[in-house]
Amino acid sequence: MDWALFGIFLLGCMAAGSTGAIFAPDDWYRKQLLKPSWTPPDWLFPLAWTTLYILIALAATRVARLPGAEYAIGLWAVQMTLNALWSPIFFGVRRIRAALVAVGALWLAVFATMVALFRLDWLAGLMFVPYIAWVSVAFSLNFWIWRNNEDTYAQPAG
Repeated sequence: MDWALFGIFLLGCMAAGSTGAIFAPDDWYRKQLLKPSWTPPDWLFPLAWTTLYILIALAATRVARLPGAEYAIGLWAVQMTLNALWSPIFFGVRRIRAALVAVGALWLAVFATMVALFRLDWLAGLMFVPYIAWVSVAFSLNFWIWRNNEDTYAQPAG
């Protein structure tokens, strides 16, 4: 494995993930919004994202130098960009409906990336399966919160 290339992709993941640290859950999310009983506990998010980002970087590293990888890597970049947008939209500007659109677009981009990865390397595609599952949960959670918090979702941050 090319560890330098892996480091570059992991750095890209960390950059996207940094928005989750900058725009973290606050009292608005924890105390004012109704959430479903199946909301994952707060401690699970950093553990899940760390694991996912390692898998995402490994998948990209496996295919980056393969012939025909241009679309897979392009889609990888798109999904990482969308990944970086969700936290600022949801926690930063508190736009739950806009965040739902962003996570829906992220789901589509992750799915397209996963398909492109599977076409190049089955193990790289398999590394995206937990990611699509986690984004599916995130979409469902975002949708539930949007539908059940109509009176609080437009509050400005701060």
